[in-house]
Amino acid sequence: MRESKDFTEPALKTLFAGDFRIGAAVNPHTIRSQGHLLAYHFNSITAENEMKFERLHPEEEVYRFGEADELAAFARKHGMAMRGHTLVWHNQTSEWLFADGKGGTVSREALLERLESHIHKVVGRYKDDIYAWDVVNEVIADEGEELLRPSKWLEIAGPGFISAAFEFAHAADPQALLFYNDYNESHPHKRDKIYTLLKSLLEQGVPVHGVGLQAHWNVYDPSLDEVRTAIEKYASLGLQLQLTELDMSVFRFEDRRADLKAPPAELLELQAQRYEAMFRLLKEYREVISSVTFWGAADDYTWLNDFPVRGRKNWPFLFDEGHQPKAAFHRLAGLKG
Repeated sequence: MRESKDFTEPALKTLFAGDFRIGAAVNPHTIRSQGHLLAYHFNSITAENEMKFERLHPEEEVYRFGEADELAAFARKHGMAMRGHTLVWHNQTSEWLFADGKGGTVSREALLERLESHIHKVVGRYKDDIYAWDVVNEVIADEGEELLRPSKWLEIAGPGFISAAFEFAHAADPQALLFYNDYNESHPHKRDKIYTLLKSLLEQGVPVHGVGLQAHWNVYDPSLDEVRTAIEKYASLGLQLQLTELDMSVFRFEDRRADLKAPPAELLELQAQRYEAMFRLLKEYREVISSVTFWGAADDYTWLNDFPVRGRKNWPFLFDEGHQPKAAFHRLAGLKG
């Protein structure tokens, strides 16, 4: 893997210094295996899993901050901004949170009290390190007419858990920027639902400052027009936008092939074209987009390995498995204006 002396290409964070922060999702392994790459190219990080509820708060009286503290220390050491991910989610949440200790389900009041305590503890601990939080993650239903997805949060607390989470986070750190974060954010049906939720929260006076477009895209989808329409629709609410989990899979989501041992040149070229077109578009909206975070940094580690096809490798980033810049990086380096 590359050492700091090995970098000859311009740093991503420098290429886009006039546009937006450039971030990467990290974990305790990658801050070591990709440390030089991260320090050279990125000026923001997000914890991949280490700040999610089940990792930080596995039991009611137990908090485990060790791994999250390690990531925050890495950000401080390298002068990086840090995003917090995530306070409320239907996944990776400790089961004790929803239980009353007697074999039943906790009351709405007790659940919100537990949430408030958790948020104050976590957000308060990192208020000097984290400038923005994904407060609520993925509550919108993907299909059908229902606005919100079924979850224990919704079942126990009703839709008010969403506004409560933002209120608790704002009280814990009034300076932090608070985001709603979701995937398929550019697909028209879900885009309109996310917009409806955000508009409702703003009309209620809820302290939501931005929307996180996860941007788990591929080389075929979504279209540039869909991304542009989504950006303009969310921005019309006066919200700050951030791409929070960007990667560019070389496979369509429904593609189940698993025979590739290395990415063919034509796929890497298609990926390069897509990255160039997408970043050209993002730069047009630099006034409303404040950060672009990749959900990883280089192809040696990505959550897309084995997902959604077990045993399949993916190559979604600007840097290859040896941390060398790919064709997609060079296209971005050539963008002007």
